[in-house]
Amino acid sequence: MHFHFVRSIREIAIRGIAVCSVAGCSVLLIACAAKPPESQMLKVEQMAPNSWSATKEGKAGVDRDWVASFKDKQLSNLVDEAMARNTDMRAQAERVAQARQNAYLAGAAARPTLAAEINGDRSQRQFVGFPFGGSSIQNGSYADLRMNWEIDLWGRIRMGQTAAISDAQAAELDQKAAEAALAAEVCKAWFALGEAGEQLELAQEVVRIRKSSVESIADRFERNLGGEGGSASQLRLAQTDLATAESLVSQRMSDMALAKRRLELLCGRYPEGKLKGSNALTKMPKSPPSGVPSSLLQRRPDVVAAERRYAAAVSRVKEAKRAIFPIISLTGSYGTASDALEQIVNNNFSTWSIGGTLVQNILTGGRVKGEIELRNSKEREELAKLEGVVLKAFSEVENALVVENWLSKRVKDMQRAYDLSKEAAKAANDDFLDGTGDVLTLLSAQRSAVDIGASLLTLKRMQLDNRVDLHLALGGEFRFKGK
Repeated sequence: MHFHFVRSIREIAIRGIAVCSVAGCSVLLIACAAKPPESQMLKVEQMAPNSWSATKEGKAGVDRDWVASFKDKQLSNLVDEAMARNTDMRAQAERVAQARQNAYLAGAAARPTLAAEINGDRSQRQFVGFPFGGSSIQNGSYADLRMNWEIDLWGRIRMGQTAAISDAQAAELDQKAAEAALAAEVCKAWFALGEAGEQLELAQEVVRIRKSSVESIADRFERNLGGEGGSASQLRLAQTDLATAESLVSQRMSDMALAKRRLELLCGRYPEGKLKGSNALTKMPKSPPSGVPSSLLQRRPDVVAAERRYAAAVSRVKEAKRAIFPIISLTGSYGTASDALEQIVNNNFSTWSIGGTLVQNILTGGRVKGEIELRNSKEREELAKLEGVVLKAFSEVENALVVENWLSKRVKDMQRAYDLSKEAAKAANDDFLDGTGDVLTLLSAQRSAVDIGASLLTLKRMQLDNRVDLHLALGGEFRFKGK
């Protein structure tokens, strides 16, 4: 009995689906699949200048795989690891998945719904009066398959789904922008580690030089050659410089440890400071192609994401305006009804129905009009945001190009100053050892060389950081193993 009951229920469902399909086939062509909205970038294209003001020559081409342009295999591996393990990236991926699911759910109202129901009841009725007094007990059993389908004749539901699709595209672009930002953070942390390594080597070299100077000055002091630079004050001054240099070594070691921990955290590791990295700054690669400003609007993920959000707002205005049209729905059902449970699988007791409804709102208390005005305001807000993102993008490129030029000049000038300062320090040391130079000149020359050397390393790291900023500003592409 159980087998025949289940089989018959399935037959009811199959027949019900067939009835519902007949009801809906006449309007099936009306329901079109939602597509992403058209690009709205024309709204801001006129904001793009013909060329960059910070550079006379706009090199053509696309900034591709900028992480690899630094030609550092370990850096590329760290970026790959960060993309796979960074917690923020994993959370961003889930937000993309949620946006895609929301886009699917937004179209659910335009798809038919089917519901199956089986129920039974037992009731008693009392009859009062002669000769019909008494009571009767009735049983009822029902099995039913119901279909409901709102026909999106005016495209209201489709516009809502179109907006949701655009939001999902924006979420995907947000993920792309977040990946680029994370790659930039990893690069900058790597450069900071390289600078810390070179600064540590410089500080250790300074300690060796200071120790040698203290020994020479102490030797003169012991021989009581005050007139030749061997006074107690000069010895104390040299010892002070030595202690300062030793303190600087500790600071540089701390900088290295912190840089390692920052890298480990970005890569999704526990920050224990055991990352093995290079103790030297990465070499500066050649400049990327800057292209023309208008191409930036199609390349930067944050700009395109803002355009997609504006496009979604435009679609939602259309959705609100189409809410004034009638709502048309089709309904259908197929099932059985009997006073005995075992009879609900009997086709002789079958029931079916096909119907349609049309609902036209007449008075809504201003809700429809208010919703249209609200969404018009949201559309204007998203357009203003898009214009702001575009201006910011242009500003970041111009600033990075300006800083690129000036940093290049400063590095060259500082390198020349450092070379001269090292020569001056060597000459002062030779003069001091020959007995023709004084201690103050020696110490001053050494301090100058140390300070300029440290500043040069910082400038080189800033130059690398700005190059990363330029790649991001240009919407540069990069590749990692996950893609």
